[in-house]
Amino acid sequence: MIELHYWTTPNGHKITILLEEARVPYTIVPVNINKGEQFAKEFLAFSPNNRIPAIVDRDPAGGGAPISVFESGAILLYLADKLERFIARDVRGRTETIQWLFWQMGNLGPMAGQNNHFSNYAVEKLPYAIDRYRNEVNRLYGVLDRRLADRAFVAGDYSIADMAIYPWIVPYQRQGQKLEDFPNLGRWFEIIGTRQAVERAYEKAKAINPNPPGIRTAEERAILFGQTAASVEAATR
Repeated sequence: MIELHYWTTPNGHKITILLEEARVPYTIVPVNINKGEQFAKEFLAFSPNNRIPAIVDRDPAGGGAPISVFESGAILLYLADKLERFIARDVRGRTETIQWLFWQMGNLGPMAGQNNHFSNYAVEKLPYAIDRYRNEVNRLYGVLDRRLADRAFVAGDYSIADMAIYPWIVPYQRQGQKLEDFPNLGRWFEIIGTRQAVERAYEKAKAINPNPPGIRTAEERAILFGQTAASVEAATR
């Protein structure tokens, strides 16, 4: 049984998509990041970066004690290897998948996250920051569009690379992007979005957190955007 510690963010959606695709038993433990539940001692014990998602595999391959994994890309790799699905088994195909998984982790996710923050959440609107990150997200959409020009999926067959990237494209309007500017990306986005497992994953998200993103309260802003090493240490005492 996989125990998924989760909130309804793009990184959280990656894991529910994979688990729904694989049809393996799992339970969701909601971690409401707006309330600071990610700083609980119990959560930090297996997710030391105080970020969701994290998993605890109660039935790891080979038996033995449960295995915990944090960081969404590491979780996707762990589960794909355990299930022997959604990642190519040959070295070339596996490398392609890992490259694009890391591209999402190191590029699309962080840049889209900063774009969303400065465009939608920051109290002070800084034109330089907004333009910087919106333009970088636009560039990354172009990278993905070119990649998809001659293939149905990002790394050969449908894989964890697609699962990692898709949730970060879902809020393209909040990112200030137009999918009609990226026809190959738009085609891929429509194909992924109509998969039954993806639909089930997003239905679960709605059940857990029915409120759409909006203006944060001062308390939520402090929790999400104002933490330091000292404040986290104080919260876990």
